[in-house]
Amino acid sequence: MKYIIAVIKPFKLDEVREALGSIGVAGMTVSEVKGFGRQKGQTEIYRGAEYSTNMLPKVKIEVAASDDLAAQVVEMIQQTARTETIGDGKIFVFDLASATRIRTGETGETAL
Repeated sequence: MKYIIAVIKPFKLDEVREALGSIGVAGMTVSEVKGFGRQKGQTEIYRGAEYSTNMLPKVKIEVAASDDLAAQVVEMIQQTARTETIGDGKIFVFDLASATRIRTGETGETAL
């Protein structure tokens, strides 16, 4: 199993969510976050307004996926979240040692 974390531009969230649903992702966790990367201190355009800051609004998506589905998840996020401008975000993939569904006690991939 893999644990995938993607940090993307907020206005791309709905597109990414729909794309992941179309390939069989059953659930995800989404958090509003702020951060910066290479674009720190540069002027950014967000929702039509231009401003300069070192902490930009982003959305963090967390997905647990089977090994078979993980590569598709990463590819779908990368294709859907891309705007080809600075600050598109990052995707991180970790090995997931275990997962347990609290309600039923199921473990492993069946808990996903």
